[in-house]
Amino acid sequence: MRAIIQEQYGGPEVLTLAERPEPKVAPGEVLIRVKSAGVNPVDWKLGAGYLDAMMETRFPIIPGWDVSGVVEAVGLDVYDYQVGDEVIGYARKDWVQNGTYAELVAANVRLIARKPASLDWNEAAGLPLAGLTAYQSLLRAQVTKGETVLVHAAAGGVGTFAVQLAVAAGARVIGTASERNHDFLRELGAEPVSYGEGLVERIRSVAPDGVDAVVDCVGGESIDASREVLSDLSRLVSVVDSRAEELGGATLWLRPNADDLAELARRADAGEVRVFVDRVLPLEQAAEAWRLSQEGRTRGKIVLSVA
Repeated sequence: MRAIIQEQYGGPEVLTLAERPEPKVAPGEVLIRVKSAGVNPVDWKLGAGYLDAMMETRFPIIPGWDVSGVVEAVGLDVYDYQVGDEVIGYARKDWVQNGTYAELVAANVRLIARKPASLDWNEAAGLPLAGLTAYQSLLRAQVTKGETVLVHAAAGGVGTFAVQLAVAAGARVIGTASERNHDFLRELGAEPVSYGEGLVERIRSVAPDGVDAVVDCVGGESIDASREVLSDLSRLVSVVDSRAEELGGATLWLRPNADDLAELARRADAGEVRVFVDRVLPLEQAAEAWRLSQEGRTRGKIVLSVA
């Protein structure tokens, strides 16, 4: 099969297109013929070795955890999926090696769900990691109807999902973003505020009493601003900055959960969640996808079209 591989840690320049053996399908797994693979910042961070102390790596690596595709084979004891089923998955394994930037990927059934009928393949591939991260962050922050939620980097991959899910829960949402994304956030139901000096004052101008919960996708100065506007710091959840824990909040590392993924798919089909795809590139341009992701200026998701 065709796959993107890297033989060593590094940046986009270490990615190459190669032929690799087809994956074996263990008990409890399905083999997915990949239609599209989502690109996430964690992909290039893993590829650069930033998480080497945390996760075992076995070279050559095929990057990627997000996938949409069609079940091509099922392993022993798999009865809930059949050949031909359309699925999505957050196909993270216990070690880094055989990812989704490939024509085929094997994934445990606890990592997948049925593809939302309302999404095309590229949109569906953009849902799992970012959508699950947003969903579990809001659960961790205990967001409920009538509360005010602050989302940092609200126009990014995770942020767009956090905004939509919080709005669907009946919360008021304030979202930080560059001015070019303010109209976009208003369309999602959020009240936008700009980054930079004076952020706390701008948040206070729209929420004089502060906010009830924070979902942070930026870290750094956003954590400092959150301290000033959030009365209960236990409801500060960051997906990027461990200082949230030092303040009494939480740093969220996404936990695979097929039920959560199925719930996201249901919400997509119900019209509560839309997937915004900023750029679709062919598999062989994975290096360019990483460069775009590293720039941090995309609105929504970057996706690789595989088949």
